[in-house]
Amino acid sequence: MQSPLTPLVFPWLSWRERANFRRTYPMKIQSSQQCCGVPMATDSVSQLADSLAKAAVEEGELSYKGQGRKLDDAQSVEEMVKEILDFEDLQALRLEGNTIGVVAAQAIAKALETKSKFKRCYWSDMFTGRLRSEIPPALNSLGDALMLAGARLTVIDLSDNAFGPDGVKGIEKLLKSTACYTLQELRLNNCGMGIGGGKILAASLTQCHKKSSAEGAPLGLKVFVAGRNRLENDGATALAQAFQLMGSLEEIHMPQNGINHPGVTALATAVQHNAGLRILNLNDNTFSEKGAIAMAQALKHLRSIQVINFGDCLVRPAGAIAIAETVSEGLPILKELNLSFGEITEEAALAVAQAVKDRDKLEKLDLNGNCLGEDGCKALKDAMEGMNIGKLLGSLSDDEGEPEDDYEDEDEEEDEDDEDVEEEELAEEEEEEEEEESNDVKPSTPVSAPRPPDVSSFLSFPSPDKLLKLGAKRALLIEQQVDVSDATKTAEAFLKIASVYKEDNNEVKNAVLDSIDALLKKAFATPSFQGYSFVSSLLVLLGLLKSEDKVKPVLVVPGHLHALEHVVRQDYFPKENVAVLQAFMSR
Repeated sequence: MQSPLTPLVFPWLSWRERANFRRTYPMKIQSSQQCCGVPMATDSVSQLADSLAKAAVEEGELSYKGQGRKLDDAQSVEEMVKEILDFEDLQALRLEGNTIGVVAAQAIAKALETKSKFKRCYWSDMFTGRLRSEIPPALNSLGDALMLAGARLTVIDLSDNAFGPDGVKGIEKLLKSTACYTLQELRLNNCGMGIGGGKILAASLTQCHKKSSAEGAPLGLKVFVAGRNRLENDGATALAQAFQLMGSLEEIHMPQNGINHPGVTALATAVQHNAGLRILNLNDNTFSEKGAIAMAQALKHLRSIQVINFGDCLVRPAGAIAIAETVSEGLPILKELNLSFGEITEEAALAVAQAVKDRDKLEKLDLNGNCLGEDGCKALKDAMEGMNIGKLLGSLSDDEGEPEDDYEDEDEEEDEDDEDVEEEELAEEEEEEEEEESNDVKPSTPVSAPRPPDVSSFLSFPSPDKLLKLGAKRALLIEQQVDVSDATKTAEAFLKIASVYKEDNNEVKNAVLDSIDALLKKAFATPSFQGYSFVSSLLVLLGLLKSEDKVKPVLVVPGHLHALEHVVRQDYFPKENVAVLQAFMSR
């Protein structure tokens, strides 16, 4: 016989099981005097059951999170659809950690069409193993249903879905609709949006704000998350314009997006207009001193800022000193300041330490991985201790040592080529750091871990592990390594990268597609690059075309075909080349 306390002992049971708990076991609850040998008051058990049921109903959430279901057709979601339909006043649906096909999404969407009180979409990581072409129609179906229902959304989370620019198009109509006039949180972390997706997203938010303002209730987005999306300068600049227009943001998270000082400067202008901003996370973008100084000026307008994460941003001494000046003049409730791995010297680090001495709310200062040297680290620690704030200073274990004697301010004559070199050097440093972290080396263990593979090692002997260990800037490193003026070399690199593609591993799949996009985008944008030669080389290497040079074809693997299917859908890939590929592949 089932225990009358099952929903209490096993709280992961569904809300409906909890809600029906007392109706199912009324007499058993009243007669139950002990649980595991401990006397229990019947009223307490009854009240607890009521509280659980009430809380679940008030929360209005139906969750299938992390169940790993493969939902392909209407039959596979039949039970889910029934539960959605039966859930009165449904407000939130969690689908994270399942994989949903187009037909299944359409069936779920049909059930959502009557849910007028729906508010929160927790739909991250729900397309694992799906073709990118499946994602936009699935998202369109779900979005259309919410619009039809008259929903007023507050949260959209589509992180970790790797849907690229086309996926953004799948939510474009929803974002512009009345359903999103009330949106407060938009989370699109690790979606591979690229510059194109960033621009579409920015335009959608801008139109939503304009239309909602015309109705007297302007869009007041509070949380924006879009890390690891390769937005670069153009995507960041487009979004900055939308941020400036809204002026309501409290959190901005845009780490690892390949943004340089033009994009950072645009964001700096935008954040000034978001006076309620509490968290600004731009970790692992390349500010340089120009961007850091612009951001320091913008921070002067942000009295509510609590967390500043400019780690791995190459702010350099002048940028750090400018930020220190801003901190010393204001930012009264600052809790965390991260300026790690920024080529900051001892003098600049001491200026930062001096600036935070009167920040009563400060909980952590991170200056690790800079260029202080042994004496500089000691001086910084002594200074912090002398001001009775030593406990706020994070570890300095990864300090890079004192800078070279010929270190100068490189911003004076900085150009794009300089930035590319700096990013490559920074990426190499990050690779070493990530390798050390992943190995979790204990202090007592001799540090003898091998260096992570470089790009040439990966291209010589490709593997998923080597690709991932190239770090967050792997696409940039590969793009710089390959001579894109040579169509054959570009084709060879393309196939080597594609060979490690894994449909069932989101991280590897994203890494492959991002790297391929970066490589081919640069190639087709190069005036001397011959697209038809590239396609011919591909066909020869795939064994579909004979070559006079007796080129040995590669062993064709599914990754090659998945990658080709992806690239022919991208804007950078010429349509005339698609026709040639199609003619040969169809044979």
